[in-house]
Amino acid sequence: MKLLEDRIKKDGIVLPGNILKVNSFLNHQIDVDLLDKLAEDFKKSFDGVDITKIVTIEASGIAVACSVARAFGNVPVLFAKKHKSAALSDDVYYSTVWSHTNSCNYNIVISREYLSSDDKILLVDDFLANGNAMNGLIEIAENAGAKVQGICVAIEKAFQSGGDALREKGIHVESGAIIEKMSYNGDIIFRS
Repeated sequence: MKLLEDRIKKDGIVLPGNILKVNSFLNHQIDVDLLDKLAEDFKKSFDGVDITKIVTIEASGIAVACSVARAFGNVPVLFAKKHKSAALSDDVYYSTVWSHTNSCNYNIVISREYLSSDDKILLVDDFLANGNAMNGLIEIAENAGAKVQGICVAIEKAFQSGGDALREKGIHVESGAIIEKMSYNGDIIFRS
């Protein structure tokens, strides 16, 4: 999506460790209009695909997921929690996910009450790098018997190969912007 690529070039900041800071429009402050346009593109890519739930991980994926849910006719958004709260029962699906950004493992959980074998889900997130978060959500979906219909991410870092690995598994992956290469001096090269 050219609009997203232009915004990344304008406002994205490349940090050490292959981190792309997009806090001004995606991860901290949110450009809702941009997300809604991105969601409409995702909807076109999955036109005719039955989706009963949009599934993501807290926290940065929630805004993207909400825009996508609205584009798909207001299907529910379900997000995996990174910390099990007191309000969540012990009856959960869980997976352990490595966070490149935070350099640690964390457990993600989804209540069995909200995910079942009847669900046809679209996984959504803000970033796709090594694919750890998506693989954790796929593990949860498999344990629930839910069918993963595809994956939508705002920004994919192709040089970290998570997207390619998911595509090799036969999963339909759509990305708003795919970065082939980025460097600390601010150069960002997108897949054409």
